[in-house]
Amino acid sequence: MSVKAPANDSGTGRFLFALGAIATAAVIVVAGLVSRHSQADQLEQMAERKRIATVALVVPSLVTPASLQLPGRIEAWSRAPLYARVSGYLKGWEKDIGSQVKAGQLLAEIDAPDLDQQLRQARAQLATSRSEMALASTTAKRWEQLRDSEAVSLQEVEERRGDLVTKRSQVNEAQANVDRLQALQGYTRIVAPFDGVVTARNTDIGALINVGTTTGSELFVVSDVSRLRVYVSVPQRQLAWVKVGGRAKLSVPERPGKTFEATVQSLAQAVDTGSGGMRVQLSVENERGDLLPGSFATVQFEGALVPNMLSLPPSALIVGKSGVQVATVDKTGKVLLKRVMVARDHGTYVEIAEGVSQADQVIANPPDGLSPGDQVRIAQPRINVAK
Repeated sequence: MSVKAPANDSGTGRFLFALGAIATAAVIVVAGLVSRHSQADQLEQMAERKRIATVALVVPSLVTPASLQLPGRIEAWSRAPLYARVSGYLKGWEKDIGSQVKAGQLLAEIDAPDLDQQLRQARAQLATSRSEMALASTTAKRWEQLRDSEAVSLQEVEERRGDLVTKRSQVNEAQANVDRLQALQGYTRIVAPFDGVVTARNTDIGALINVGTTTGSELFVVSDVSRLRVYVSVPQRQLAWVKVGGRAKLSVPERPGKTFEATVQSLAQAVDTGSGGMRVQLSVENERGDLLPGSFATVQFEGALVPNMLSLPPSALIVGKSGVQVATVDKTGKVLLKRVMVARDHGTYVEIAEGVSQADQVIANPPDGLSPGDQVRIAQPRINVAK
């Protein structure tokens, strides 16, 4: 005998199944809404982070003493190429290269036979002219005496006086020629014009000597090396480093580890259009002879600390219609633009004359479109300017 399940049990099962399905669907819907809301929050946070720029800060620092190194050329304080004023043959030389000489000391002597003959001829001509002048003087006096007795005319007396004047002029001319040749004869002795060193000798005994002053025809070169000149071409943007009376240090390759004190003597006061630099002359003492004229050297100009002068990297500058500015960040992370005045550009850093202080936090590399009041995020601790 079979037993049938009650009808109400079947209806209850279906109800429970439907209730479970509804609960499951509700859980799925709620989970989806929560997930979507969380993703929206994340997207909003990401957008906010992208909207706020991340920047690095730099602190303005005082300009420290620096130095400027440039190549220079050393020259003798005085340099005299000695040329021949007379033609002849070199009779002999007394001093060779490297010899110390005193002013007026004999270096060489030229044998000039042609000049000697010209001088003897000039002296003979002078003697003849003097004899003729003496005769003309005696004649003029006699004719003046005859004029007193009216034995000759006044015209004849004037002619004798004129002849005397002519003869006197001829004597003066002959004397001047003798003096000129004697002066030239003095140039057969080549002497040192000042105390110094013989730095070149371009002749030898028996060599034919010709008159000339072209480059390369000098017989000797005497240089004063007890004091030297140093010439440096300073670029235009670095001229503020150099002042008359300023100090500099000199070094040469042949004296490693040794420096010499130099003083700025003068500036050309004009920039060369070819090199873009100004020629600067320095002086350096060389009593021991360690420095050589004609050699190259490295000149280091010493810089000085400029009061209240701060430095920043060039990337921190914003150049626009409002001039040169920098972007600073306050305690709340907001941007403030400050106008600054650039005193000097050193390439790796710039000197700021005014506009910022050491307490300012300056953005090292401000992004484009940065405006006052913008919120920024600091990426790393503040750094100092490297120089």
